[in-house]
Amino acid sequence: MSASPRTVDAQAPARAPVTVTSLLEAKRQGRKTVMVTAYDYPSARVAEAAGVEMVLVGDSAATTVLGLDSTVPVTVDELLVLAKAVRRGLTASFLVCDLPFGSYEATDLDAVRTAQRFVKEAGAQAVKLEGGGVMVDRAAAIVRAGIPVVGHLGLTPQTATALGGLRAQGKRAEQAAQMARDALGLQDAGCCAIVFEAIPAAVAEEVMPLLEIPTIGIGAGGSTDAQVLVWHDLLGLMEGRTAKFVRQYAHLHEEMLAAVRAYADDVRAGAFPTREHTYAIPPEELGRLQAALAQLPDAAGAAG
Repeated sequence: MSASPRTVDAQAPARAPVTVTSLLEAKRQGRKTVMVTAYDYPSARVAEAAGVEMVLVGDSAATTVLGLDSTVPVTVDELLVLAKAVRRGLTASFLVCDLPFGSYEATDLDAVRTAQRFVKEAGAQAVKLEGGGVMVDRAAAIVRAGIPVVGHLGLTPQTATALGGLRAQGKRAEQAAQMARDALGLQDAGCCAIVFEAIPAAVAEEVMPLLEIPTIGIGAGGSTDAQVLVWHDLLGLMEGRTAKFVRQYAHLHEEMLAAVRAYADDVRAGAFPTREHTYAIPPEELGRLQAALAQLPDAAGAAG
């Protein structure tokens, strides 16, 4: 069974490849940048054609693609398969890959080895890890190995249980202050950017001026240098409620459901396929085929 041939959007203008340096320059110039998650070749092609600067192969694939209950169970090998597909769809966009839970926390060596796999096997240009504290040391180790690192503070889904669930962070002054210290620690460790998830906008506004590296917000207000949304959230591909910080720019779940139902109805009614969806055979070749089939034993038995 085959799908339609791959096509490239000929209308998409050529772009210079996005780099760590160009992202930093965008921050210095006050230009907002865009990040989206992607988990396969088609979504990567759309992100690329839309001019998105950064694409994240997030561990959110655990829930959006693999149907798991949280991001915790997803493995390195599972994310690598998705990351390789996304890499094939990108030419200019900057590819960041999440390090999944359990693959980097224990030791610096674990962190470096996992990061190296994403760079070597999937072509990642940076890896992302969650948390401050000891994770600052893990980030520093990966940076020393020559791999750009994106930090992640605020709501950290991999350790959401310890945070009391998937809820906003930094609502208390001491917690927000610690997040600022962690952010400065990640910056000092050499991180090229930091994601802030689900924190009060006012807290972000206080913390952002302290940082020289780009900041990426998701539920952190508009003061960050970039914004990121999950592919399935922004396109309305999932059922059920979305987080408060999500804006749905399409409602594709309903459109996909309607399309598949229409297809099923046409098949059951005999309305698909029609002649326009079939291939022809020259009449003389059809005649030769019919003659050949008539000689088959089963055909002779059926005729008798």
